[in-house]
Amino acid sequence: MGKLSGIKVVDLTQFLPGPMMTVMMADHGAEIIKVEPKSGDPARDMLPKQGAGDDAHSVWFANLNRGKKSVVLDLKSEEGKAQLSDLCREADVFVEGFRPGVMKRLGFDYDAVKALKPDIVYCSISAFGQTGELAHHPAHDMAVQALAGFLAVNDGADGAPVVPGAASADMAAGLTALSAVLMALLGRNAGGEGAYIDCAMFDAILPWCAHTAGRAIAGGASPVSASQRSLGGAGFYQVYQTKDGKHVTLGGREIKFARNLLTALGREDLIAHAEREAGEQGELIAFLRETFARKTREDWIQWFAGKDVAFSPVLNFREAFDQPHIAERGLLVEDENGASHIASPIRFAGAQFRPKATPQLGGK
Repeated sequence: MGKLSGIKVVDLTQFLPGPMMTVMMADHGAEIIKVEPKSGDPARDMLPKQGAGDDAHSVWFANLNRGKKSVVLDLKSEEGKAQLSDLCREADVFVEGFRPGVMKRLGFDYDAVKALKPDIVYCSISAFGQTGELAHHPAHDMAVQALAGFLAVNDGADGAPVVPGAASADMAAGLTALSAVLMALLGRNAGGEGAYIDCAMFDAILPWCAHTAGRAIAGGASPVSASQRSLGGAGFYQVYQTKDGKHVTLGGREIKFARNLLTALGREDLIAHAEREAGEQGELIAFLRETFARKTREDWIQWFAGKDVAFSPVLNFREAFDQPHIAERGLLVEDENGASHIASPIRFAGAQFRPKATPQLGGK
């Protein structure tokens, strides 16, 4: 029995934010009815795939939709609408990820679903929310990051923004939606009422800049990466290239780490430089760049062993997944068909995670 056993969710979302939210609910016992068009969630066709024949699934789709039940409905037909209405009457949660206005045109906006199930928790996930001048602007993750200011500080040494490595706006929305839905369910249990949640990717990622965009939040100028401690302006929060063309990082801002490393390197005179304001540590950064370039990444891994310094090698995903830590914590697991899954990050003592089956389109 999972923590969410007995909770039934009607899920009309595709791609990333909504499916990421509902798979975490499915992993912990909620019954997720994934409503798909005849063509299915586009993520089903995303490469690479694992398995063979009917058991072949997109790795993306499997990792975000395991444990759900797939139902194919034509929401433009009367039969499809009637079937969705029946599902709504039995649901605790309704989640949709269409552009604002689509659900109203289909006849399943919040008011319509609430008429079918008065205590429904209804969550709309969109790029910019249901109101505001950007509400109808088409966008996926990177466009949202661009308009929220994040892409400007996701820049290279030349100051030009680069494509981000993580779909942060998508994932922020999924996590925010999950939190909001669980809060609403708690509130419903206490007071008997449902709720409507307007979850925007833009809104969800915006608070993630609180530690870097303080001046802009307070009405001042925007931060510049080169002068921000967390964005590349500090020697001990920085990426360095090694002799073999690979990279390592220093990721600890506390002065004790600078003291420990610079003492071990015989440059105690630079400890004071680590205490300077971000953007004023050029001499320290130059020394560290020159130093790290003298050894290979593996040499540095061995050199740092046992030293109390926030140091990490920069690994690719293959190297990351092959780390003993992944196996020790059971973070990469296989389902009954041998397909690989990233384990649920939500863990409860005494419970062991086992990935559930990935649904065939329409449950076939």
